[in-house]
Amino acid sequence: MPQRFQLEKFEVQGQAIMSVVAAMALIQHRALKILADRGITPLEKDRWYPLDRLMEVFKTISTEIGPNTVKAVGRKIPENAQFPPNLKTIEEGFRSIDVAYQMCHRGPGNVGGYHYAPTGSRTARMVCDNPYPCGLDEGLLEAIGERFRPIDSLWVRVEHPPGPCRKKGAASCTYNLSW
Repeated sequence: MPQRFQLEKFEVQGQAIMSVVAAMALIQHRALKILADRGITPLEKDRWYPLDRLMEVFKTISTEIGPNTVKAVGRKIPENAQFPPNLKTIEEGFRSIDVAYQMCHRGPGNVGGYHYAPTGSRTARMVCDNPYPCGLDEGLLEAIGERFRPIDSLWVRVEHPPGPCRKKGAASCTYNLSW
């Protein structure tokens, strides 16, 4: 995948990285070793770590353990990263992802984000133009959807339709959301 961002210039807060350890709780020693092998040690919630090293962690997890684990990490992000308080609706939940993302990343310029746009009364589109693997974003969107699912919805669907994808070198992935 071509690199759009100069990842070595950006940092990510340890609190967000704790999602890796949480998702790999059954093999926590493996998670900590993968992080340590990339220089992310000791893992402390208020410390900042190089984003390029975290991207290496995700490549390792995907190839050595599997892409489902990367998705599981995404599902743990809402439990570990700092999100704005007092969110009540699914729309607020989805919109908050970009706010939380920006709070957990720092560096010069733009490191992408999460761009929410309603498309109907119970549908929306999320464009993710950040450097993270699309499986991580899919897991994150599913977790937010479950957390804020309206009472009158049986489910929240997160669909990554065919088309441009970061796995194929695109600058972003688009997800269709419905509930």
